[in-house]
Amino acid sequence: MLAVLSGLAFVGTAVTHMLDDGAICVETDFWQNASLAKEQPLPINKGVDASSSAARLCQDSPSVGQRAAELGDGLPWLLFGTLALLLFSRLLKGVMSEGPFTDVVSRRLSALGWFVTVGTPIAGLVVGWSHSWLVDSMAPIVGSDLAVAGPQALILAGLAAVIMGKIMHEGVRMREDLEGTI
Repeated sequence: MLAVLSGLAFVGTAVTHMLDDGAICVETDFWQNASLAKEQPLPINKGVDASSSAARLCQDSPSVGQRAAELGDGLPWLLFGTLALLLFSRLLKGVMSEGPFTDVVSRRLSALGWFVTVGTPIAGLVVGWSHSWLVDSMAPIVGSDLAVAGPQALILAGLAAVIMGKIMHEGVRMREDLEGTI
């Protein structure tokens, strides 16, 4: 049910966002260590140097490409989460119907693990590139480059699920061999 709701949120966000005619904004840390203007100093102590941490760029009438890039700045993670929840629900359904240590469960656990392992960097690349392109479309001096965004530690969780799926598959095979000899 949660996967279905996430899928509906994905579609609804995509449609309403593309039909929206409001301004779009993006933050960049390109000017991360730039000094702040001396004409309007911040209320800081003597001897302290202030620098900006991020620049927020906004475009009032964005192009279709800019609107799509802003959509690609966050929506891939929602799609990734929706599909991962769908695979996880199939895994749980297999556990409930077949039992935890069966061939079906080991295959579904491996499939979920491979999806997380491969899908994490792909979603991160789409989000990173969309963000980079959007910043470049508003401030060409920054440039557009490949970037990976998001929690890449999920790759380790995916690999752990793949390994556990393989271990469970071997356990199922050993149990079947043992049952055949008795």
